[in-house]
Formats: sequence, structure tokens, C-alpha cells
Amino acid sequence: MQAKYISYQETGSFSKLVLDYINDENQLKAFYSYRPDMEGLAKAIEHRNFLGNRETLVQVLQDQYQHLQPNKSVTKNIELLGSANTFTVTTGHQLNLFTGPLYFIYKIVTTINLAIELKMAHPDKNFVPVYWMATEDHDFDEINHVSVDEKNISWIQQTNGATGRLSTKTVAAAVTAYKGYLGISKNGKRIAKLVEQAYLQHDNLADATRFLVNNLFEKYGLVIVNADDAQLKKQFANIITEDIIRHNSSKNIEKSSKNLEDLGYKTQVNGRDINFFYLIHNLRERLIFEDGKYVVNHTDIGFTEAELKAEIESHPERFSPNVVMRPMYQEVILPNIAYIGGGAEVAYWMQLKANFDFYKVDFPVLLLRNSALLIDKRSAQNLYHLGFSLEDIFLPVEALKNIWVKRNTTAQLSLADETRAINSIFDQIKLNAYKIDKTLSVSTDTAKQRTNHLLANLEKKLFRAEKRKHETALLQIDNVKKRLFPNGALQERTLNIAPMYVNYGEDFLSSCIENFDPLGGDFTVLLP
Repeated sequence: MQAKYISYQETGSFSKLVLDYINDENQLKAFYSYRPDMEGLAKAIEHRNFLGNRETLVQVLQDQYQHLQPNKSVTKNIELLGSANTFTVTTGHQLNLFTGPLYFIYKIVTTINLAIELKMAHPDKNFVPVYWMATEDHDFDEINHVSVDEKNISWIQQTNGATGRLSTKTVAAAVTAYKGYLGISKNGKRIAKLVEQAYLQHDNLADATRFLVNNLFEKYGLVIVNADDAQLKKQFANIITEDIIRHNSSKNIEKSSKNLEDLGYKTQVNGRDINFFYLIHNLRERLIFEDGKYVVNHTDIGFTEAELKAEIESHPERFSPNVVMRPMYQEVILPNIAYIGGGAEVAYWMQLKANFDFYKVDFPVLLLRNSALLIDKRSAQNLYHLGFSLEDIFLPVEALKNIWVKRNTTAQLSLADETRAINSIFDQIKLNAYKIDKTLSVSTDTAKQRTNHLLANLEKKLFRAEKRKHETALLQIDNVKKRLFPNGALQERTLNIAPMYVNYGEDFLSSCIENFDPLGGDFTVLLP
């Protein structure tokens, strides 16, 4: 595949905060640690003060991988995490059914590529790409469906617990529907077999996801972490206790959020007084403080302060961080220097910097994941035939139609010259009226505005009439936009890996690895 790069700004799909961060705006500097470039990463490596236990991390990962028989590069990377000169580059994501939208794949590719670039820049050190599975999330409705061929495949299941612990006994119907889309081609059969092994031969969603993602990326040394683990949580226990009792994160994040909002940015998350859930069996419910006790919402479970401390000491695995404390847990147990996230993630991480500083936990370098649009041959040919460049496809569909009509009509559709001439006449009328009666100038302005409005509406009618003469070309524009921007959104936010893998197989993943530049700062357009 060939790649072309355009600026994120040209896509019209990214927030002001993300664009300002990429462009190194001074007003955001207080909300992150180091710049997302090689110089900033070198500083992060130099100053990294890892608080976790490497021996425990290695042992936990080896236990989690014991039934997988992973590629040697994965086994080696896990072992390397025991060395003081090894660092991680991490991305995190929910356990979406069949990997969910394409941007999940792009997150992992960006993570792998950054680890490779860092090894080249610092050959005396090791860098391990990590996928942090969000196994403790409990919002099953967000992850239980996938979009293929403009159809949704859903996994019907009732749960209120951590999705990573969810049994896969009821997923067979969704697997069958997904395989039906994949078809009987060589590529389709391969990914169908992986999906079948992942979801029908593993007992829970965490193990199923690990199997599938490992098989897609193991040759690149990707290490997959399930942090729903008592030994890992034990390293975080002191912060869990202090934050639940003192509400430190709530105060720190509220202040940072206000500072960002005062600068005109939209914040992504809201902290609570207590930013932890109680996690046990099929239950994950918020901890709240009421009537002098720490109560698990919607249950009869409650603790005094002394009982709470004892429970955290004995069972740290029962305390699950929410979205604002999970990043800190990650940075405590991993020797991490960079986090790869989407635009919303980069934004909410910036709300957390003050809290990291308060707890004296190193804040990682934030990198926006690579984004991409794969333009199939048919769509590319249509674009060129219509006279558009690749960059033009990011314009709204009506803007594209208007451009095409203007380029391909012999009629005069603009009334700009006529409007200027009429406005000049009105200006002369206003001058004459003013000489007769000063108050008549207001009436003249009103008549002028009404006339301009009528001319603008007439111009729109001319455009609409001309468009009706070019229905075939305009329908092509509609179809190309729908193919490349399903549901009106970026392809990566809706489309699953299935059609890409069926059409291109391993070449799709290897092309992403080859063409994504984690530090490039541009949007990637891929052409077969």
C-alpha cells in the first residue's frame, strides 16, 4: 500500500485541544510533562522514577501467558521487563467484540512503531509495546457490538460486573454471524478461525481478547496486560486507601478541569469524591460515603474507615479505579514512558497531570495515536474521475457537490457581481434619502438587507436547479462519501478490521506498521 499524509487540521475531525497540543501552544504546557517528540521522550527516559516491582510484573505476565505459547519476541519482551533498562510504551482500550472499530488496531500499531523508533534512538535500552486491556470496565453496552458491511453484530448478554470476567458461553451466535460476513476466501477463513478459537475456546472475555490480539500482533512483540490482579493491585493499595479517604484526586482534577475550561477547552471526564468501584464476582459498583460509612452503591455492603483499610490491605483486587484513577494505576505498575491515545484520551489525561504530581507518580509523554483512511481502488478512481484530490474527500458532502457543479457548469450561478451593483445603487439611494430626511436612511438599509436576502435565496435556487442536471455525478459523490465515511464519521471510528483483513490479509497490518509515523503529526491516507 502507498501512503499520503495530510495535516490533522485539514480533516476537520479533531478538537481544538488536540490541534493546539500538536502545534505546541504555550497555554497547554502546564497540563503535560514532556513534548511528544524524541527530545521529550529522551527526557522522560532519563527522569523515569519507576515505583513498581519488576519481578512481580514479569511473574504476573508469565502466568497470564502460560496457556498461549506466544511468539518468542513476546516471551523475550516479558523477560526484559525485569531489567532496569527496559521501558514500556502503552496503549489501553476496552474489550470490544472482535476488536471493535479500526482505531483500536491503529492504537496498537502506533504503540509498536514508537517502541521500534525508541530502540533505534536508544540502542542501549529496551522498549516493550504494551496493550493494557480495560478488563475492569463494566459498561458492556459500549463493547458488545461491531459494525461490518453496514450491519451491526451484537452479543446479547446481561451483566453488571467487569467485562474481562464475563463468560463467553453466550457469544456463539455473534461468532456465527461474524463468520458469515468473513466468507470463504483464504484471508476470511484465517481470521474466522482465530475468532472461533478466541471466543469459543476461552472461558472469559479477557482471555478471548488476549488470544485474538496476540495472534494478530505477537510477531511484533506486543505484550498484553490484564491488571485485574491482586499482586499488581497490592502495589497501588496505598494510593487507593489515601484517595478514597482524602478525596485528593477529586480536588486536583476539579481544579485542572476548571483551568482547562477557562482556557476555552472542553473537558472529557468528571472526577468524583471517590474514584473507585468495589469489584467482586459479577459486581462492580461505585463506592460512596454516606452516614459515616463507605458504602457500595445498590448493595448492603459497607465499611467503617478501619474496615475499609483492612479490606484494601487484605483484598486490593476488590478496588477498581475509574477512568480518572486507572491511568495512575497503570503508571505505578508499568515502567512506562509514553501513552498512546485518541483525541478524547489525550484531552482527559491532561486533566490528570496535577493529580500525578500530588502523588509523585511520573506522568508519561502523551502521544496522539495514528489515524488513517484507507481509500479502496474504486473510491480512488471515482474521486479522480470527478476531478477531486484525496484531501478533498474530507470536505462535507454538500461542499463537494457545490465545487463539482461550479467546475462543470456553463451557467452563471453566482450573483456576486449583481449583488455588488445593487448594493452600490442602494448606497446612492441612501445618500439621496439622507439629504431629504435623515430618518429615511434606516428604511433604505432595511430595503437593502431584504434585497440581499432575496438575492442569496435566488442564488441557492439557481444552484439547486443546476444540481438536478448532474444527478449521476452528485450521486457518485454521495456514494464515495458513504463508503469512506460510514455514518458520516471517520472510517476508523465505525468500520471493523474484518473487511480490511478479508481484502488485504496480513498486508493490511504490515502496511500500517510500515506507513504509520508515531511522531509525524499527520493523518495517514492509505491507497492499495
